[in-house]
Amino acid sequence: MSKEEFLAVAEQRYDALQKLNQLDSFYTCEKLFLELWRDLGREVLEKNLGAVPTDRQKKNFTTLGQIEIDKRNAFSEGKNGFQISPMMQELMVYAGQLDCYGKGHEVLKQFLQAEVSAAQVYRVTDTYGAELGKTVNEGRTLPPIKQQVTLYVEVYGSMILTREKKWKEVKVGRIFNSSDCVKTDEKPGWIKQSQYIAHLGDHRSFIGQTDGPIESYGSLGGRLVFICDGAPWTRNWITDTFPNALSILDYHHATQYLYPFSESYFKEDRQQAGQWIESQKKLLLNSDVDLVMDSIRKLSPGHPQARKVLEYYQANKDRMDYKRYSTIGCGLIGSGAIESAHRTVVQKRLKLSGQRWTKRGTQNMLNLRVTKMNGQWNKVIKLVQTEFKKAA
Repeated sequence: MSKEEFLAVAEQRYDALQKLNQLDSFYTCEKLFLELWRDLGREVLEKNLGAVPTDRQKKNFTTLGQIEIDKRNAFSEGKNGFQISPMMQELMVYAGQLDCYGKGHEVLKQFLQAEVSAAQVYRVTDTYGAELGKTVNEGRTLPPIKQQVTLYVEVYGSMILTREKKWKEVKVGRIFNSSDCVKTDEKPGWIKQSQYIAHLGDHRSFIGQTDGPIESYGSLGGRLVFICDGAPWTRNWITDTFPNALSILDYHHATQYLYPFSESYFKEDRQQAGQWIESQKKLLLNSDVDLVMDSIRKLSPGHPQARKVLEYYQANKDRMDYKRYSTIGCGLIGSGAIESAHRTVVQKRLKLSGQRWTKRGTQNMLNLRVTKMNGQWNKVIKLVQTEFKKAA
């Protein structure tokens, strides 16, 4: 496109541009200006890519609208089976992982005046989510940790309703270090940066994806701290793979075992039940798990709920030294960080009203959510510029 051709295209819109100054509404002025600018941009982009003979046209949808490109131009081929520009594909994927596909369609139309259907947003988003599965958990995303800094790993599961009408567990891991834990005054604390892993499926596959990022930090000994529930697979994993790490039973999870027994034993006196619970929680915080177990034995050792609590605490006693744990790193003893991760990584996108997912679709979306939360969106930008899938 020559300079003269560009000026000619711009000149065609000069009168319309000047008429905007006659408007009383700045909103209307800006709205019409953007429409004018978008139309100008679409035509300039199309002509700048070269003249298009009638028999050699190929349509390609861009952020500026649909343009026609000469078939001999490499840009005419689209990317990964879509006649959509790489940048437009990236924006569709971003919108698709952010909210339901219908909302993604609405956002793109509102912000770009781009008419793409919810189904198209889904197809593009799902394609890139699947491709990201090959690299999403490669390496670590956080910098090396300094001496005296503690590395935390929290692991937890939550359920997703699949199209097979079965609830399936999504396992999420969150890795962060104590120097990134921020707390001011009495306000809730927050974590500046984390690495997330999310997997729908068995624990062996999840472990395989999580080991690499953890091991990349080298031997940390007691500066590697796991906070998990009492699932046997997590205990075995930590013991077998990271025997020198510190393993903590989530304090909140531990206290929940007290409630069924208390409500059943003190069923005639809720106030006494509440008082007993609070006193036992304080004992647990003071690392007096044996005193809690003694208290339960004295009340009703043969009670079914009592046996359940006693067996659970006995199996996890070595992970319940909460008084000592509160002096390590940033003093975490609970799973608040991983519960928050489930809400932001999983539930915010995959547990919207009426949603049911295929297993494959769930994992593809998790790949995108993790990539976004890990601050690695550049992976998507690179993928939209890479040919990994041909048109059907």
